[in-house]
Amino acid sequence: MKLATLMISASLFAAPAFAEQCSSKKDAHYTPASYTTAVAGETYTKTANDIVATAQAAGSFSTLLAAADAAGLVGALQGDGPLTVFAPTDAAFAALPEGTVETLLKPENKDALAGILKLHVISGKVKAGDLLGKTTVATTLNGDLSVNGTDGVVITAPGSTATVVSADVMASNGVIHVIDTVLLPAS
Repeated sequence: MKLATLMISASLFAAPAFAEQCSSKKDAHYTPASYTTAVAGETYTKTANDIVATAQAAGSFSTLLAAADAAGLVGALQGDGPLTVFAPTDAAFAALPEGTVETLLKPENKDALAGILKLHVISGKVKAGDLLGKTTVATTLNGDLSVNGTDGVVITAPGSTATVVSADVMASNGVIHVIDTVLLPAS
């Protein structure tokens, strides 16, 4: 009987400590689960993080992220959104003429770089299903793009054309569509 009373007493003393631990857990930050997908030979990690964190986790957008930083656009890509980003891979940036990226990353070219990057961003969340099966015009933060969704999704800017190689990479503040070419405004 004394052992049972002692155990009940001990559990009563432990209950407030346990309740305090539980209440402190609700303030902990939630880190969303992620999963990896492979498309067109590239591997991407999909998470519920913002667009920047999702691009960082993918590992193939370091040039895009460096360019967004140089153009002062990282904060906007981490904002509430929603945004749709047509994200060129590192390979897409590497395909530009030699020296182009280095020149654009210079501080004196910040406005030109921002203009190029804004050509890749639509205000609002546009999923691939919204584009498939039709031809339309998408208004970006720096002009219009022609979108042909009749055979995959092909995006045409005044100075270039890109193909979506992986669609609907979801982020907490929008969606990323991975493209194979850097979109350029008219020369």
